[in-house]
Amino acid sequence: MPIAKITGQGLAAIGLSVALLWACLIGERVILDRSYAARAEVMRELRRMQMRQRVQPASAPAPVRPHRNPVTLG
Repeated sequence: MPIAKITGQGLAAIGLSVALLWACLIGERVILDRSYAARAEVMRELRRMQMRQRVQPASAPAPVRPHRNPVTLG
């Protein structure tokens, strides 16, 4: 003796709800994957921009020679 029966309309509503839930979960996963890829691309572009902005000297700096003070007697 069943307490309640599921009608065809109720079964269809349950099926539609499950399908919508799965669609939302799959859509969320796709959005997250795209955002991760976009974030990685932005980080790569920032690194490229920083590499371009580094100033390179035109030539190597001259070696530093110690400065000698003349000895005075007096």
